[in-house]
Amino acid sequence: MVRENEIRQGEIAVDAPAPTDAGLVFIGTIRTPWVSRLMAPRQGRADGPICRIEIFPLWREALAGIEQFERLEVLYWLHLSRRDLVRQSPANDGSARGTFALRSPVRPNPIGTSIVTLVGVEGSTLLVRGLDCLDETPLLDLKPDRALFTPIAPPQPGDFEVG
Repeated sequence: MVRENEIRQGEIAVDAPAPTDAGLVFIGTIRTPWVSRLMAPRQGRADGPICRIEIFPLWREALAGIEQFERLEVLYWLHLSRRDLVRQSPANDGSARGTFALRSPVRPNPIGTSIVTLVGVEGSTLLVRGLDCLDETPLLDLKPDRALFTPIAPPQPGDFEVG
């Protein structure tokens, strides 16, 4: 069962340190049909609703060439998530797992990531399927899906290291 902010049996919260500025800037806003975690999907679906990723004007030129990719990795800031749980009970059955063993939005640094299908580009707005975040989630970054991306830059020695 999804929850808002309560602590379940078996979960452990800590007094998390105050956030420090990591130098992140939001580059846009994600628009989805979901305004509550109680309604949002746990994972994005390839056949889910079309969502909009609105890029701020300053970063519009950074979209050049993005239409060449079928799938994108979207990184976003889970701005409404708590940041203090180190053990969580997703099944609400009293058993708990470490936060780093889960894809829960509740994390010390609430960074979300989804692999989405690019449906279209309308100016500085991307139309995508596969998101699971709330409406008005701040956008951190976009990248071509690494499984589909071939580096463009010339190779360097580390590219050939094995073992």
